[in-house]
Order: sequence, then C-alpha cells, then structure tokens
Amino acid sequence: MSLKVDRDGMAFTFKGGMLPMTVMELTSADPERIREQLAGKLSQSPAFFQHTPVVLSVERLDEPHLALERICAVCRAHKLLPVAVRGGPDPVKQSAWALGLGWFPPQEAARPRALESVPAADAGDSPAEEEATEALAPPVIAAGGRIFRGTVRSGQQITAPEGDLVVVGAVNAGAEVLAGGSVHVYGALRGRALAGIHGDSQAAIFCRELRAELLSVAGNYKRLEDIDPRLLGKAVQVRLSDDQLSIMALD
Repeated sequence: MSLKVDRDGMAFTFKGGMLPMTVMELTSADPERIREQLAGKLSQSPAFFQHTPVVLSVERLDEPHLALERICAVCRAHKLLPVAVRGGPDPVKQSAWALGLGWFPPQEAARPRALESVPAADAGDSPAEEEATEALAPPVIAAGGRIFRGTVRSGQQITAPEGDLVVVGAVNAGAEVLAGGSVHVYGALRGRALAGIHGDSQAAIFCRELRAELLSVAGNYKRLEDIDPRLLGKAVQVRLSDDQLSIMALD
C-alpha cells in the first residue's frame, strides 16, 4: 500500500481562518446547575445538541478554581464538545491546557485595535456586477466599516473587524465574509457570512439572494441544510431571536 506524498515532502500546512463557534457563557460554576439547564435545552432543541463544538466562557465568573473537568463531562454527556476556554485567571488556563483544551484571552483583550483609517472601498474584479448592484448600496457607512465592490471569489476572505461590511456584488461558494457588525450582500450569497464576530447580538446579515453555505450571528449559526428551502433564492435578513437565528424574507 502506498501513500500519496506532496512533492515538497510536506504532510500539512497551517492556515489562518475564522471558524463559526458557539460560545457557552457560564454564569454559574456549579456542574449540577449546568446539567439541569442543559437537560432542559436538550428537550427544547435536540437538533442543536449534535456534537456541537463550544467554547466555555468563564469571564463572568469570579472563580480562581473551577471544576472544569466535571463541567466538560456534563457538556459531553449532553452531546456538546468543549474545545477551548475563554477567560479566567492562570489556574483556569492551566486546567484547560491539562485537559487538552485551548485557551483564549478575555473578549476585550482579544478584540483587535480600532482601525485608524479604513479605505472607503476596495477594488473588485467584476465591474458589470458592480454596476448592476451599486444603486442598492448605501453611499456612506459608519467609521470602522468597509465596502467591497465586486465578486468575493472562492477561497477569498473579506473582513470588517470593527464595523459593518458591505459587499456590492456576489459572494461565491467557498468564500467567506466576516464583520464585527452586520454583513450586507447586494448580490447572491453562496459562501459563508459571519456577522457580530466579537459577540454583537444586534448584528444581522442581509442579502439579495440566499444560497449560503453557512450563516452566523454572534456565534449562532445555521448551515445550508438547516435553512428552510422556501427561503433559498430570496432576499432575506438574518437576526438573532431568543438566542436562535431567525431568517425572514424581505420580499
């Protein structure tokens, strides 16, 4: 049996990326209270608890020593997969590492520095599509926002980490658009759109034609197979409602 080896002999490469991830924000360190609430959630939304990866946020707890191993066991018993911990003092960080989990700094510490200046627009590569959609795009966006004119190609990632992102064109399959605020796509959305990437639950996604591989607002997400087929191809808005993604037609 032979294995195919890359020509340069490399077995892998590291690539940066921003994956959608559900954050489980803990307001209690009591594993039993967590167990009770998860059991209730499981009865309400069994489809969500399908080995979903979660980041355990302990930023709101004042607990230098957590029963982290027990909390993780409770999550796994309810088909959630803890992959990392966010926040907490050094003992929490060391416990996370000892359990084979990642660790992220608190949200405010991790937030990127505000941009001093952001170009009003990026050059795109689809003038015809730009002309067809430019009339729909707002002429001015808030400071920290970004306008991208043209098609976002497969493999491209366009971001506006400190504000809204406006795409005057389409987002192809395999492409990704991300914003600290809302995402506006004045064309077909076939790739992945992530709004509120720092946890802004008021963020939203708007698109002219819904074909998305994935939609995410503040870490809550839906894949293409989870979207009502009656909404595909329509102009929609995507918002959070009761911690669930709500997709509504704009027509």
